[in-house]
Amino acid sequence: MERIFPADVMNKRERVEAALDLQPVDRVPILEQLSYNPRVIAHYTGREIAGFEYTVEDICAAIRLTLDLAMPPVAPRGSRRVTSADGFVHQHDNWTSWRVSRPFDDVRGARAWLERRTEAIANAPFDADAARAEFRRSMTDLQAMIGETVILRYHSVGLCTAWDAIGLKLFSYLIHDCPEVFGGYMQVSGASEERWVRAVADRELSPVAMIADDFATKQGPIFPPEFMRRHHYPQVEASTAAWHEAGVKLLYHSDGNYREALPDLMACGVDGFYCLEPAVGMDIVDLKRTWPEMLWAGGVDGVDLMERGTPAQVRAEVRRQIKQTDALNTGGMIVASSSEINPPIPAENFRAMVEAVGGLTNPGFRPPQSR
Repeated sequence: MERIFPADVMNKRERVEAALDLQPVDRVPILEQLSYNPRVIAHYTGREIAGFEYTVEDICAAIRLTLDLAMPPVAPRGSRRVTSADGFVHQHDNWTSWRVSRPFDDVRGARAWLERRTEAIANAPFDADAARAEFRRSMTDLQAMIGETVILRYHSVGLCTAWDAIGLKLFSYLIHDCPEVFGGYMQVSGASEERWVRAVADRELSPVAMIADDFATKQGPIFPPEFMRRHHYPQVEASTAAWHEAGVKLLYHSDGNYREALPDLMACGVDGFYCLEPAVGMDIVDLKRTWPEMLWAGGVDGVDLMERGTPAQVRAEVRRQIKQTDALNTGGMIVASSSEINPPIPAENFRAMVEAVGGLTNPGFRPPQSR
């Protein structure tokens, strides 16, 4: 068994599954995206790393030593400026990238792009057997690199892809002037994602997946409930049902304060939520106490605390979350930062988060076979 701590009783998958099933755990599971922080990777691999000169294999080595559940690793992007096939220009900066320009600057151009995008998705060939084989190959290859750590694969059903590509200002005009164009896009995109999920979902490969579609600012959701219920939640519900049919639990991710949308997302059937920013009203202790039937992950503040706090402050916050949610006895929580382990986070703060989890074990825990 691959242990992170000598006192571990459960293996990583058992621990993740117990948390998802709201069952007692020997300790709380740990989730992260570790691709972006050279200092953390250097710390756990023992390598001297200059800049972003590390590999996916290095990221995987750090994952094996620290995480129960991991988002797929991403190699450093380099610093190139690239142009996509449909004319978007992006600037890479190793761990992040941003859009420099779009191939349109008005609503008519945005509409034409979205119509082309919709047609391309609708007409794209799809071979379920080939998709299933490719997914299994990629998951199996990654599993060999990260050992027993569970893989959290994620996908979008199309909302964030559209509004982010178009830009919020133009997108607002587009959905006002041409709601049928966006509605058609969402139906096609959602159906495409559901088809893919039905082809690839396999509990043997991982017991959990995630839909990632950002739609909130620090103040609250960007779009009104009626818009979301018409254009987004039906696609979330369909993909969630497809994952569930394969026995896979489904988390939902958005940045920002999306608390008022939680009941609607729960009605879609999702099993939990990831990325909880405490500074904007998404405190994990309050959320888990309010909705104990859900799983909550990613509640350790990734900016003010993980970037600017001390290791002692990080340890204290992790202990607070575990103790005040009673997660050792009730499951339903996974420790993770609210923003991934980005480059400004000191290695000692990430280590403090991990070690704080290992320092709080469940003295009454007994493996299922001995209960």
